[in-house]
Amino acid sequence: MMNRLKPRCCAGLLGLVMASCSHVSQDASTPISSSETRLIEETLTDYIEGTSLGTPDQLRSAFHPDFNLYAVNPDNSLRIWSGQDYISDFKVGESNNRVGKILSIDFEQDVAVAKAEVTIPGSRVFTDYFLLVKYEDQWRIIHKSYTSRPIDETLK
Repeated sequence: MMNRLKPRCCAGLLGLVMASCSHVSQDASTPISSSETRLIEETLTDYIEGTSLGTPDQLRSAFHPDFNLYAVNPDNSLRIWSGQDYISDFKVGESNNRVGKILSIDFEQDVAVAKAEVTIPGSRVFTDYFLLVKYEDQWRIIHKSYTSRPIDETLK
């Protein structure tokens, strides 16, 4: 059975994630659906918690099975990383100190884009951009692009 929150490293993580949505928008011609926004947040929370808590099954549940990750390598070439390889880097029970928050969500009917920030204390801040699709009544991440920067030592 999946352990959704472990107080020792992620107390209040879900609250932080849910409270940190600073921008949720949708086309002005379509009413904003708070229930759809919550469902998208749940998928993003599975991603954030899965990477932080060492729960690969929870992480896997956030993604379409064939997703890939995209980033720019230091040599300015495009890195394309298999999503399954990415998930396999997270081992059951190996939690870390990652702290994530959702920065924005924008959706129209069954398609959404989202932005999140994940901080690895003492190391880097990752900015993640997601493309999500709702199919079979569930929101899933089908694409992730990311970039990172060193943590500003003056802000520690």
